[in-house]
Amino acid sequence: MPGPMIPNLPHAREDSPMAVASPRVRIVPYSGTIIFIGASTGGTEAIREVLTRLPADIPPILMTQHMPEMFTGSFARRLDLLSRINVREAAQGEMIEPGVAYLAPGHSHLLIKRAPSGGYQCELSRSEPVNHHRPSVDVLFHSAAEQVGRAAIGVILTGMGKDGAAGLLRMMQTGAWTIGQNQATCVVYGMPREAALLGALKEVVPITEVAARVLQRLGGGFHAHAEHPRV
Repeated sequence: MPGPMIPNLPHAREDSPMAVASPRVRIVPYSGTIIFIGASTGGTEAIREVLTRLPADIPPILMTQHMPEMFTGSFARRLDLLSRINVREAAQGEMIEPGVAYLAPGHSHLLIKRAPSGGYQCELSRSEPVNHHRPSVDVLFHSAAEQVGRAAIGVILTGMGKDGAAGLLRMMQTGAWTIGQNQATCVVYGMPREAALLGALKEVVPITEVAARVLQRLGGGFHAHAEHPRV
C-alpha cells in the first residue's frame, strides 16, 4: 500500500520563526596604521591631490580642514566621488575602518579614541577653539599621539598660522612618521613652516609626492597605485 500522503510544507521566510538564523560575520576591529592629515588655506585642493592618488584599500585616514560647517559635508561628498576610497564626515562614535577617510565636521574638533570593544572610533568635541580654530588640527594630532603613537602617519599641508605644528611634533615624539608639504607647492606656507621650525617633520615633499611617500612608508605593495590619480 502507498504510504500516507505528506503535505507540502511552505518554505520558511527569513523573518519567520521557522527560519534558521545564519551565523553573523564578526568584524575584527582595526588596529593597524592610521593616517592623519591637517590643512587650512589651500587645503581643499591639496587634500584632493593626496586622496585621489591613494588606493581603495588604504588604511583609515582622519582629516581636519579649516572650513565652515555648511561646507564640510559637500566637500566630503566631492572627495568621495573623486577618490577610490570612501570619504565622509566623521560621526560621533563611528568605528574606524580601512578604506575610509573621515573628515572633521565644521562644527567640532575630531579626535581618535580607543573603542571599548577594541579598535578605534571617532570622537567629536565642541570644546573651545584651539589656535582660533574648531575643528583644530592640533586637537586631532594630539589625540593621534596619545592613542595611536608610532602606528600613526602625520601629514601637514598648506595653511595659514601654526595650527597642527605642536601636535605633529608630539606625534613624532611618540614614534609617528611625519610629512610636510614643501613651500613651493603651498598656497600659504604657514602651518608646514611652523612644523618645520619646531623640528616636527621627518620629510618635506611637493604636494604631488605626498601620497607616494605615505604609500612607501606603508609598504605592502602600495607603491604602484601612487602614480594613477583620479581627476
